Amino acid sequence: MSEVKSFFDGLSAKVDASKIVGMNAVYQFNLGDAVYSVAIANDAVAVSEGATEGATIQLTMAESDFLDMVKGELNGQMAFLSGKLKIKGDMTLALKLQSIFNIGG
Repeated sequence: MSEVKSFFDGLSAKVDASKIVGMNAVYQFNLGDAVYSVAIANDAVAVSEGATEGATIQLTMAESDFLDMVKGELNGQMAFLSGKLKIKGDMTLALKLQSIFNIGG
């Protein structure tokens, strides 16, 4: 199993429930050949493989850069500023990424 798949398989358990109260959003992660969708609604998180129709935000980056970000070796803002991370959609959701999904810590 890939490290990316492993991350997304365990993502629901990593989410801080207090940070998603009242949220209704769909994050789509485009990571090379791998695509994952994370839907947040009704104070719950649902992770699925593949693209989703009408994602609120799409984050596109190389799989290796994503893993570096998850491990805390690549800062999300620096990744965005250097072009390693491309964001399409609601930028305020991108700012919540680290705290909601416990990325980089």
